Amino acid sequence: MVNLVYIYIVKSEDMKTTDQIIHSVNKAFFILLLLVFKLNAASAQSDWKLSTEKSGIKVYTSMMPDSKIKAIKVECDLNATPSQLVALVMDVNTAPDWVYHVKSAKLVKQVSPAELYYYSEVSLPWPAANRDFVAHLTVSQNPDTKVVTIDGPAVPGFVPIKKGIVRIDNSIGKWVITPLGSDQINVEYSIHVDPGGALPAWLVNIFATDAPLQIFRHLKMQLQKPAYKNTDLAFVEN
Repeated sequence: MVNLVYIYIVKSEDMKTTDQIIHSVNKAFFILLLLVFKLNAASAQSDWKLSTEKSGIKVYTSMMPDSKIKAIKVECDLNATPSQLVALVMDVNTAPDWVYHVKSAKLVKQVSPAELYYYSEVSLPWPAANRDFVAHLTVSQNPDTKVVTIDGPAVPGFVPIKKGIVRIDNSIGKWVITPLGSDQINVEYSIHVDPGGALPAWLVNIFATDAPLQIFRHLKMQLQKPAYKNTDLAFVEN
């Protein structure tokens, strides 16, 4: 951005007075600030509203720009380590055991221990058609705060579109895992999905309110299983 402004000044100084140049610079700078403000505003999510709270699980909703579907954020504290939760989320083949209405899930491509692609089909009650998607999971950790982030956007390709199933192309999901000490973590899970097709309001409301609570209740139980109980991942510092 700075380089573009600089080029603009050099080309103009032979033709304009000092006042005109200063005016042009101020105008360009204002446009850049406005652009940055718009980008930040679009990416920020500051209007979360508490929808429900049960058993220490808080569910928030938020309106998204250019979408009729609300974003959802779930927050709770868990008796676990970051490694345990990361191991569970990355164990995609077991998603039907704890993720609400997931009919099937399978690993498509393992890039590394901290990155993978997986396919999943979500079952919906009649007359709605089932949905499916391919997600790209990546794990990263802040070296200073030790906060772990798992990004999981939907991506195109990898699995052919199936007859009778609506493919979800637009979905953004994120886990933010904050260590609290003494094998405790704070977890924030946020997601915004465009389910595609026409869904009745009652069905959308069920998934917006009941699904997050069900997922985290099952998540707590799943974490107690031996496969995750004493997990220690090399790429996650507890």
